[in-house]
Amino acid sequence: MKKLTILFVLLLSIQQSKSQELETILLAADDASLLTENYLNPVMKGLMYSMNGGWFTTAKTHKKFGFDITINANASFVPSKDEMFAFIPSDYTFLSLPNGETSLPTVMSENDGETIVDISIPNDNGTFKVASFDMPGGITNDLPINAVPTPMVQFGLGLPFKTDIKLRFVPNLNFDDNVDANLIGFGLQHDIMQYFGPLEKLPLSVSILGAFTNMKVTYNIEDENATDNVAVNNGKAEFNMNTWTIQAIGSLDFKIITLYGSLGYNNGKTTAKMKGDYVLTYDVEDTNGNVIGTVDESISDPINLDFEANGMRTTIGTRLNIGFFKIFADYTLQEYNTASAGIAFSFR
Repeated sequence: MKKLTILFVLLLSIQQSKSQELETILLAADDASLLTENYLNPVMKGLMYSMNGGWFTTAKTHKKFGFDITINANASFVPSKDEMFAFIPSDYTFLSLPNGETSLPTVMSENDGETIVDISIPNDNGTFKVASFDMPGGITNDLPINAVPTPMVQFGLGLPFKTDIKLRFVPNLNFDDNVDANLIGFGLQHDIMQYFGPLEKLPLSVSILGAFTNMKVTYNIEDENATDNVAVNNGKAEFNMNTWTIQAIGSLDFKIITLYGSLGYNNGKTTAKMKGDYVLTYDVEDTNGNVIGTVDESISDPINLDFEANGMRTTIGTRLNIGFFKIFADYTLQEYNTASAGIAFSFR
């Protein structure tokens, strides 16, 4: 679990180091929100799909007051189509790419090169506010695989009426006093084979699951570069992610091995905010492109974005049963395919 947690924190810290550079996107004025959304979209979607994985390793519920403790990790793989995003000039009011590029890397790209973005904003008396900044590249080369991981610990408890209640969490993580992250989730799994009389004696188990997960991530945006034309005061980025899933689960439960699968639906929503006070410095050019001065602009709480991820999912997996000790792995087909693996201690 420690290594999985380190990997999770590594993703957050690498993303945070790239996002320290994102403050310069604020120079893009009204275009800053769309550019930031396109850049961060795959990591936000990957986290939401990953958060909905690993809720079960069997459709069979516990007896009353039986319980399990599960340590698992999910990793959602970023499709190649989401490693880059198209730069469509008509979508932006003030931006251009001087080298004629037609696409830019997202945060989950293997392309870690920076791209110069030029800004030209009409000003008073026919002049223009101008600036440029380096759009950061991707972080995939700093990760073991191009996937978004979510490790967690989960507890399951058997209730009356062949129902399990599940609690999952990642304790509050703090990295370098700048990044804070925590996760908590709740789920209910109910056995429906009990309603089919003699069929309940078969090794086949069928149940339904409903679950909700919340993750919060915050990090401080520090003014690390005094020459980037953006001054930061009390800068902070906040991410609040909510996901839910509903699934029909089936399993064949034998003494040594369990085969399980599910069909269901995911939904996730994330809000991303950049808070604080920022002072932006632009050169002022006349109509002939001559710099005739500079101008400062102050803005507060400049970014407020929404991300969504939803769709059908289907899972297939297997679990090795060694007494109360279990080892499991499964794979989920969805927009961002997700692998889950871990160990469990189950006392039925």
